[in-house]
Amino acid sequence: MKNKSIKIAVVGVGNCTSALLQGIEFYKNNPGVSLGLMHYDLGGYTPSDIEVVAAFDIDKRKVGKPLEKAVFAPPNCTRTIWEDLPSYGVTVSMGRVLDGVSEHMSGYPPERTFLVADEEPCDAREVLKKSKAEILLNYLPVGSQEATEFYAGCCLNTGVSLINCIPVFIASHPYWSKRFEKRGIPIIGDDVKSQLGATITHRALTKLFQDRGVKLERTYQLNTGGNTDFLNMLNQNRLKSKKISKTEAVQSQMDEPLAAENIHIGPSDYIPWQNDNKVCFIRMEGMGFAGVPLHLEMRLSVEDSPNSGGVTIDAIRYCKIARESGDKGVLLPISAYTMKHPPKQIADLEARALIEKYITEYNAQKSITSPLTLSKTY
Repeated sequence: MKNKSIKIAVVGVGNCTSALLQGIEFYKNNPGVSLGLMHYDLGGYTPSDIEVVAAFDIDKRKVGKPLEKAVFAPPNCTRTIWEDLPSYGVTVSMGRVLDGVSEHMSGYPPERTFLVADEEPCDAREVLKKSKAEILLNYLPVGSQEATEFYAGCCLNTGVSLINCIPVFIASHPYWSKRFEKRGIPIIGDDVKSQLGATITHRALTKLFQDRGVKLERTYQLNTGGNTDFLNMLNQNRLKSKKISKTEAVQSQMDEPLAAENIHIGPSDYIPWQNDNKVCFIRMEGMGFAGVPLHLEMRLSVEDSPNSGGVTIDAIRYCKIARESGDKGVLLPISAYTMKHPPKQIADLEARALIEKYITEYNAQKSITSPLTLSKTY
């Protein structure tokens, strides 16, 4: 018998958390509406079954505040989807700062950057235990290596699954993935793909070149935005894993990867007035029939944080049924489908097929066997 509620905790009450919670409320108040979702029902769970039970942040405008208020506090600037959020009964806990805040951000206006609270950090493990959270979403700023590893350790200590939405390599690092497997905890990661964002679009176009016999010779992807994520990424020292994650996601679609000097993928600049709007510019140069050159240029404009909401909702529900099924360690198909840097790159269509097979088996067996034993064909 499945527990109908999926209890999640979030670390980082920023734009992505705000968009996610607003989106969940949208679907809760519009039952049956599947607009913008890859799955309305996944293993018997709908978006309205997701319940947030704990939250961590370091900003004084959010720490100690009710979560439903904190998600609208500066520097959050995402588009409002659902303004009237319910009372979650969750107060935002003071997390550990560690390397979560880049020093260069202190030179920007308060409404654009973080204001670190003058409070002692909570005992995150106790908060997770007390809240009975099953899954922790990591929405820390890019480059938060120490902070991400700290919360990964808290998950291992408490039996909570981790969905690592940022480009710090946990699920894709053998040291961490083996620890989660040994502990018997499912994990999904790393670095969430947007539903229809720069990386997934670039991947699809690269695969199209490959499948149609066009030789891709060089390509770039430049992104601009005005949220704290782009402000944070002005510090080039925090970008190493981000650039690796995005570049490998595209390179994996080719039989022969491009030389480093012929591919450039990564954030380009911070433009404050764009707020949570992200603009992506892609250029691809190749040779077609008989070596005749062709060029492709594309501009994509999206609301950055809501664009990852539907993907994350699928990851949450898949992780829940994996926990019910007794799975452990990295959940590869969903990681490959929803993340830029899984432990193993799988073509999107193949990953999607494996996900559908897993869900079908789960639906067929959930009333027969406990715990479930599902075939793993990956």
